[in-house]
Amino acid sequence: MTVKIKKCSLEDIQTLQEISIETFNDTFKDQNSPENLKVYLEKAFNSKQLEKELSNISSEFFLICFNEVLAGYLKVNINDALSEKMGDESLEIERIYIRNKFQGKGLGKYLQNKAVEIAIRKNKNTIWLGVWEKNENAIAFYKKMGFVQTGAHSFYMGDEEQIDLIMTKTLI
Repeated sequence: MTVKIKKCSLEDIQTLQEISIETFNDTFKDQNSPENLKVYLEKAFNSKQLEKELSNISSEFFLICFNEVLAGYLKVNINDALSEKMGDESLEIERIYIRNKFQGKGLGKYLQNKAVEIAIRKNKNTIWLGVWEKNENAIAFYKKMGFVQTGAHSFYMGDEEQIDLIMTKTLI
């Protein structure tokens, strides 16, 4: 088994777009209307939006490959890229997306560990994320990784308001 993590660049936009749409759709299509899912995917993962995110110096993306095959990615944010004001000492894991056929192989742990490594390098003492309250597998994974629920916020899937749990992990 070989696992490789590579930082994304602007040249990776199409790959990033394809895996974003695939993983988000596979994870959330059964619990959301096709209309709301379509609106969200078009807004969140269009090439202009991804280019804007990739160009932000306060965000970083990393692709993960399993046995030379693209399996998922990580997006982390600091400073002005944080989706919630959580303080200068925090790093946000905005996305850990793993393709269905690669789930259960420990790749989420690799990406979470990469986020911890980045946080430590950038002198952050807290990592946090938002996870949909109905995504029980992800919540269980984050709890196993040492995250605890510290709040909640609204997330909009098209015109439907949903609740994301804010989960935090203290590093120092």
